[in-house]
Amino acid sequence: MKKAILFLAIICSLALTAGAQNKKLSPGGDPPPPEDTLKPYQKYPTLPAFNILEMDSTTIFNTYNIPEGKPIALMLFSPDCKHCKRTVDALIKGMDSIKNVQFYLVTAMHSMTQIKEFYEEHHLSHYKNIQVVGMDYEFFYFSYYNTKFVPDIALYDEHKKLVKLIEGETNASEVYKWAH
Repeated sequence: MKKAILFLAIICSLALTAGAQNKKLSPGGDPPPPEDTLKPYQKYPTLPAFNILEMDSTTIFNTYNIPEGKPIALMLFSPDCKHCKRTVDALIKGMDSIKNVQFYLVTAMHSMTQIKEFYEEHHLSHYKNIQVVGMDYEFFYFSYYNTKFVPDIALYDEHKKLVKLIEGETNASEVYKWAH
């Protein structure tokens, strides 16, 4: 019996030691999330390539063609979402401070008519840094960024590296803070 207890104690000790050695702590002291729980944007923090159908309903823009050199904001919106409308209004209000940020607005589950109405309602043609407004017809944004709410802004630096995912309503000062 003593041998069995000693054997179990040694096995438990070895198991605890091995488990402790496998855990690497993050700077905050918590273990990092397991690799298989990371979202795609966390695994691959470089701007992904996906298609956006532009408002003319024939031109397809691929985000691969976004040039480096300026901060990039990909914004998922819904034309009938009051939070999205308030966010766009807040961004427009502070546009002078974020005029170097190149915006690409996408929606997924709305008609081109609704997208055009949103575009016109907010006078988005007046802003040179709003590059593309269109439809993510392949529903890429939702799965890649694990989006649960709109608006949602993926903000990238001038080298196409993700710096911040802003979920929910925001404003120009928040975008400015992360884009500079």
